Amino acid sequence: MSTDRRSGTSSLEIAVVSPAGARTARENGADRVELCTGLELGGLTPSTATVEAVVESGPPVHVLVRCRPGDFVYDGEEVALMAAEVRAALRAGADGVVVGALTPDGTLDTHALAELVAAARDTDPAAQVTLHRAVDQAGDPVAAVAALPGLGITRVLTSGGAPTAIEGAAALTAMAAAAPGVDVAAGGGVRPGDIPCLLAAGAGSVHLSAKSRATPRRAAGWVPLGAGGTSAEDDTHFVTDGTVVAAARRALDTTA
Repeated sequence: MSTDRRSGTSSLEIAVVSPAGARTARENGADRVELCTGLELGGLTPSTATVEAVVESGPPVHVLVRCRPGDFVYDGEEVALMAAEVRAALRAGADGVVVGALTPDGTLDTHALAELVAAARDTDPAAQVTLHRAVDQAGDPVAAVAALPGLGITRVLTSGGAPTAIEGAAALTAMAAAAPGVDVAAGGGVRPGDIPCLLAAGAGSVHLSAKSRATPRRAAGWVPLGAGGTSAEDDTHFVTDGTVVAAARRALDTTA
């Protein structure tokens, strides 16, 4: 397993959906990538083939494991599926996984998380396990972060329970104080200019999607597929914007 290039310092993570995005992130200064599919849905589990291809592209890869869009309250079948996805991602070469689950009343689903952490540790004892932004829909996000060390989770991706991380900066500070051994990764609407404030608030790393819409390449007609009623111009996919990644890298280096 590879490690962050700037071990011991604040790190930059970029959400990507493809090998091309991973290469762009790497070339513009990312320390690691979070790999998913369906960014427009908040991110879903990518295929094993995609994980393998992105691992080949470097840098270190953390794989989002989320079996469907919507809430983070899962039944037993869904948890078992995600445990299998955790194992598949790590066997494909990922350095870590990004997971989360809540109960209907908005607390951490400790039983589901224990199963997902066990799947990771049984597959690779060195795997890093991150709690994803399910924490931001918890009734008490700070209390949820305080419970993570007991679950074997060493990192949390969070906006501090706010729509954006910069709006949740005070909660990020409280999270860092509540769980000193947990890396609080600020994510959610992060722009390069936000990075100094987020680090000052106590974030140990920052997470950006750094995305832009790809220009549609269709030459023929267009009809809507699925729900949503989007336009032909908006019916496209996201790609990683290297200029945003580079700006984030500069902001991180200047601040750190």
